[in-house]
Amino acid sequence: MRLALYQPDIPPNVGTMIRLGACLGVSVDVIEPCGFPFGDKAMRRAAMDYGAHVDLDRHSSWSQYLADRSGGGRLVLLSTKAELCYTDFRFQADDTLMVGRETAGVPDAVWAQTHAQVTVPMVPEVRSLNVATAAAMVLGEALRQTGLLENGSPPITASSSV
Repeated sequence: MRLALYQPDIPPNVGTMIRLGACLGVSVDVIEPCGFPFGDKAMRRAAMDYGAHVDLDRHSSWSQYLADRSGGGRLVLLSTKAELCYTDFRFQADDTLMVGRETAGVPDAVWAQTHAQVTVPMVPEVRSLNVATAAAMVLGEALRQTGLLENGSPPITASSSV
């Protein structure tokens, strides 16, 4: 399982998701350009000392990311515009969960290249969760379903109910 960040805008969110990947043993892809200078100094500050504990791949563009993926697993987009609740989706161990830009999500052309789109349900009066918070929720569920979460529940099977 992987976590992909599409053109992130906010360094602390990137740091939080790098830390998330490190703590849960999930590789992280950063699809550039970012809305900030993505340098070692900025990332050390945002990710603290967790950067050394995560498999982090940087991709210079969306097209480069697609070329680098080499057909591995489904690309599952987290979006406030999706209709399918993430807990109703059957995750697979080789899925990549992708979050969009904090300010704009992903363009329609990127959306069209994803295999599935899921959302975190929220009360109608609010706009969205923090992207790192949403990523943590969905990644936790995906790891639980697939049995990849350390000390977690057994994986969901076809005969299991959600």
